[in-house]
This record gives sequence, structure tokens and C-alpha cells, in this order.
Amino acid sequence: MFVFLSKLLPLFIYPLGLSCLLMMAALITLWKRPKWAAAPIAAALIILLLGSSGWVSKSLVRSLEWQNLPTAELPQAEAIIVLGGGVKAALPPRPWVELAEAGDRIIYGSRLYKQGKASLLILSGGRVDWKGGGAPESADMAEIAQTMGVPASAILQDPDSHNTYQNAVNVRKILDAKGIKGPVLLVTSAMHMTRSLLIFQRQGIKAIVAPTDFQITQQDIAASQNNWQAVALDLLPDTYQLNQSTKALKEYIGLIVYRLRGWL
Repeated sequence: MFVFLSKLLPLFIYPLGLSCLLMMAALITLWKRPKWAAAPIAAALIILLLGSSGWVSKSLVRSLEWQNLPTAELPQAEAIIVLGGGVKAALPPRPWVELAEAGDRIIYGSRLYKQGKASLLILSGGRVDWKGGGAPESADMAEIAQTMGVPASAILQDPDSHNTYQNAVNVRKILDAKGIKGPVLLVTSAMHMTRSLLIFQRQGIKAIVAPTDFQITQQDIAASQNNWQAVALDLLPDTYQLNQSTKALKEYIGLIVYRLRGWL
């Protein structure tokens, strides 16, 4: 039930959902208090304009992604942990497993293994039946990793976790079973890294950040500051920027909820 509520309730806090609620309130007030309708309509418009602007979106995303930048080459570790959320199940008409936007996670994790950063690749992620079903994400990621040359003998899976907290708890059990006490490389999307690192550290795991799937680069920031065309586009509403703002807000809401539950 927590997984379902964690997906449902924030929808009404994100810019699009909140704007829809305000518009519904405006329709209700139009029926009996037409003079009051202007306020929720204006609020909905402001929220959508801010959430879909590149200036707001890039600031929110950057505030998360650039918190955990590796300061040097990644060191050797005892295992590489890759969190799920980046693959699509091989369900018809898909001919095979497909990568989602965050598919960089398994690509980068496999690359780190091929570079000899660790001798084990731990893949963590299950699937919720009411969200499409299919094989666990860990199994799909394992297929991709093996296609990239990672031997099956070097892959361990956690096929049961449905959120980041469960990722950490289940990976802790795998590490304990293997007697791994030393540092591990934690691979996930840069925007997701802050919450993930805090949760893994709370479980007593010595995690070294190995972020990937960056949405904001130094070039993006430079263009937004020095190129008038980029500045002009950043001021206009854009569905991609709205999506990015929503993802960043999801992480900030997750930090608050997870802290309240004592998971951080």
C-alpha cells in the first residue's frame, strides 16, 4: 500500500496535478462565487509557467545532480551496485528488453565492471504488477549486462525491491551473505543519488557515489547564461522542462517523506 500511495499522492503536489486541482476549484467557484475564480486560475497558470520554464527546471535539477560529483577517478571497490528504474520489460510488441531514459545506470555499471572496478555486480530492482508487470528489473538488467560482456557468475540480483529503501535493505542482506564489509560503488541517476546515498549509509553500507544519467551539463549552464537564444527558450513553457521539474520535486518530496519515516 505504501508503494501505491507513494505514487498516487505526490501527483497532486507536482505542477501538473496541482494546477488541475486549482482549475477544478475554479470551475466550482464559477458556479456560485464567480468573482473568486480568478485566484485559482491565476495560481494554476503561474505554477505551470514556472514548472515548465527552463530556468526553474535546470535550477532544480542542478541543485540535486551536482551535490555528489566524484572528485577523482573512482577507486576499486568490493562490488558495484546498480539501482533499477532504467529498463522496460520484454513485453509484446517489444522484441527484447529496452532501455528507458535512466538506462544509463546499467550501461555505466557494466562499464565499471569491465574496467575492473569490482568483481561483483549487484543489480537491485523488482517490478510492481499493477505498473505493467514482467520480469523483475534485476533480471532485465542482468540480460543487458551479460550482453555487454559481464559474466553471469559475477552478477547478483535483488528482484524484490520496489523503492529505494527496499533497495538498500535487500542489498545489505546480499552484502552480509557474501561477507562484504568494504566500500561499494553505488550507481544510479545523478538526480536520484542524494536520496539513495543517505538511505544506503543509514543501512551501514560504505557507498561511494558513481552517478550517471546527468541531465544538466556545464555546457547547458554556460549556454543559459551567455546565449540569448537559449535564454529566450528557457523563459517559454516546455513539456520537457515540466517533466524535469517534476522529477526534481519528486526527489525533494522523497527526501522529506523518507526522513519522516526514519529511513535517512
